[in-house]
Amino acid sequence: MPVFVWEGKLPDGGTQKGEIEAASEEAVRSILQSQRITPIKIKKKGESIFSKELNISFLQPKVTIDDLVVFTRQFATMIDAGLPIVQGLDILAQQQPNPTFKKVLMEVKADVESGSTFADALKKHPKVFDQLFVSLVAAGEVGGVLDTVLNRLAQQMEKAKEVREKVKKALRYPMIVIVVAVVVVAAMMKFVIPTFAKMFEDMGGQLPLPTRIAIGLSNWFSHNFLWLTIGVIALIVLYRYIASTEKGRRILDAMFLKLPAFGDLIKKQAVARFTRTLGTILSSGVPIMDGLEIVAASSGNKIIEEEIMKVREAITQGKNMTEPLKESKIFPPLVVQMIEVGEQTGSLDSMLNKIADFYETEVDNAVEGITAMIEPLIVVFLGVVVGGLLVAMYLPIFQIGQTVMG
Repeated sequence: MPVFVWEGKLPDGGTQKGEIEAASEEAVRSILQSQRITPIKIKKKGESIFSKELNISFLQPKVTIDDLVVFTRQFATMIDAGLPIVQGLDILAQQQPNPTFKKVLMEVKADVESGSTFADALKKHPKVFDQLFVSLVAAGEVGGVLDTVLNRLAQQMEKAKEVREKVKKALRYPMIVIVVAVVVVAAMMKFVIPTFAKMFEDMGGQLPLPTRIAIGLSNWFSHNFLWLTIGVIALIVLYRYIASTEKGRRILDAMFLKLPAFGDLIKKQAVARFTRTLGTILSSGVPIMDGLEIVAASSGNKIIEEEIMKVREAITQGKNMTEPLKESKIFPPLVVQMIEVGEQTGSLDSMLNKIADFYETEVDNAVEGITAMIEPLIVVFLGVVVGGLLVAMYLPIFQIGQTVMG
């Protein structure tokens, strides 16, 4: 039988390690539990260096939003059916195909078994369960509506992912085409045009002006190819450095909001995310002050985060939400008016979800509009640049043909 290496928690809170010869991991778990030891890690002795115990993070798969949504939905169903939290976590961990997520769920289960609340156990894994997830779970535990909160959370994550994917789609298409165009032009400059230039040189004679310009650009590109490559890498590194600083991130986020067409799309996405997340938070019983702080931290844009924190600060001074929102250039008047109605009627959470539905549709329309606008621009760009280079290279050949025929 195989030998398993294990680590577990003792009843007094201490930890212990050891080895057990057993038929399977489940058998080891049963033996340890019979000895009042809570298993933390169990693996076959002699596993490769890529085993999960070594925690080589860059070799392990990431926990995706789809993993979280499926887990949240299934766990909500188990809680609704009356299954204890520990048993539900154990079942879902055993069924989890993602080894990284499986390890996290087993650690959460061990913490809950040792006396931690479910929310406190989740809080130890911020890379998997964000502040919004933990706060809603805590509210659900206190209010005794954990299953309802988990279903709302899963729905919120699905909606957020859907909006995010639509925005990525709008940005991805032009970026891919531009990158392909740059690669094609670079290949022509580096390999195709020099071949034609050699051929024209052997033929002699005066070349047309467009051809001379294209050959000159090709020579310049070939001689400076290394420096151009270094320059592109330097720009990427510089962008990443600027984006990693607080001040730099704020400058970039402000620039993104001012981009033609894309800035409007980012604002609509921000409104949809703000209203959807805050509506979910309020309907789950989380206080509005905590909710605004969570929404601000998860906004994804420093300018929008600052505007939301202004709303929070205004509420601490006894004002309502709409006053600072009216001063903001991020939130349209329609949104402010609907939030004001929601505050006055006591149905703010319901109104926020209605606004989110509307602006998620607006994001769809904005994506379609950007795609429709960019496609002809890209066609013109490719036609002028790539087509222009090809025509410049074939002009001498056309001239030779005309001379021979004449």
